[in-house]
Amino acid sequence: MYEDEDFGVDGERLARLMAKRGLASRRGAETLIAEGRVTVNGKTVSGAVFVNPEEDVIRIDDRPLPREPGRVYFLMYKPKGYITGRNDPQGRKSVLDLVEKLNVRVEPVGRLDFDTEGALLLTNDGELAHQLLHPSRKVPKRYVAKCYREPNAKDIAALEKGIFLDDGKTAPAKARVLETTDSKNAWVEITVTEGKNRLVRRMFAQLGHPVSKLRRESFATLTIRGLERGQVRPLTRIEVKRLQDIAAGERPQRAGRKRGKGFAKPKPKRQRPGQKKSHSR
Repeated sequence: MYEDEDFGVDGERLARLMAKRGLASRRGAETLIAEGRVTVNGKTVSGAVFVNPEEDVIRIDDRPLPREPGRVYFLMYKPKGYITGRNDPQGRKSVLDLVEKLNVRVEPVGRLDFDTEGALLLTNDGELAHQLLHPSRKVPKRYVAKCYREPNAKDIAALEKGIFLDDGKTAPAKARVLETTDSKNAWVEITVTEGKNRLVRRMFAQLGHPVSKLRRESFATLTIRGLERGQVRPLTRIEVKRLQDIAAGERPQRAGRKRGKGFAKPKPKRQRPGQKKSHSR
């Protein structure tokens, strides 16, 4: 999300700073600058400008740059029929329409397709979002898919080993058949660690089992359990700590656990065969 080029000898890129302060998206901030609506130290600026928010006086439409908002984290049960972007040429509804009442601007972490529902993380913590989306973190995303005909053992093994798609071989996944329907279709649970476009649908289609329904049950250990479609809830401090640990490279199974303090207990000495136990007085 944020590149090294966002910082220079003169400070931070202005468009990035404006986005962090909740004025607009990065692209929207660049548009405001291009329209001549932003001044730095009384002068209208244009193009890629670097500023120091501690020293420079920045105004947008003659209003001072807002203070940086506190970090917020929400989990949404995204309904089917919504995009995860802000603007859509087709005029479709956005998940951001469902959080208009929040007092702070948030952005989705990653994407869910228009016809996919489930767990969607929303935050204004751009650095955390960037880390969670980085391929090296291998953040787990667990889905439940309804597919045409029940995959056999060979299909499940292929999903778990990785299959070849147009953009390369998929990373190993975890998969299992949950149940079959009366029409011999199946519900399959699959956990992936990649963020490629329409990945799960393409994987099943490649095996001859196109998906008709898809729901993301969890993202980075956050589950939609207890939420209704369209509902949003703030994360707990423990959940935020888990995300921060995962973003820092901790395995999801250990993320959020408290680190032990003090000295480790010595291991008990192993008694030799035939040796009598000693008793202290």
